[in-house]
Amino acid sequence: MSDPLDGLWLFDGVCNFCSGSVRLALRLDRKGELRFTPLQSPFGRAIAERHGLDLENPDSFLFFDRGRPLDASDAVLALARRLGPPWSLFAVFGAIPKRWRDAAYLLLARHRYRLMGKRETCMVPTPQQRARFLLDPPPGWG
Repeated sequence: MSDPLDGLWLFDGVCNFCSGSVRLALRLDRKGELRFTPLQSPFGRAIAERHGLDLENPDSFLFFDRGRPLDASDAVLALARRLGPPWSLFAVFGAIPKRWRDAAYLLLARHRYRLMGKRETCMVPTPQQRARFLLDPPPGWG
């Protein structure tokens, strides 16, 4: 990957729903294209600040797809496409107007702690997963 951000998923590392989604993506990403950084890491905080995410109350995540930072439902659809079949079939939801998709996404995002809980610390990747997590900015980023 020449773009250090391509395929990078910035997620809320203390959110059980978000961490569970990352663990699922790790299993489903057969090509190994996705990389991850928790919002609570130095790299995650820098990306969030650069893209205007509220560090205290993030209501979205970012996914970088081929040079574009995407959030909310656009990020979910891009992630599904990158996972390949059958997950890429979720792209049909792109036909739904963005404001409706984003409204549904934000409803879930705002209630994610209540629905699935929150941890005191970020998820810890297994040794096998560790290479896919970026906690500090890569060389040349910035």
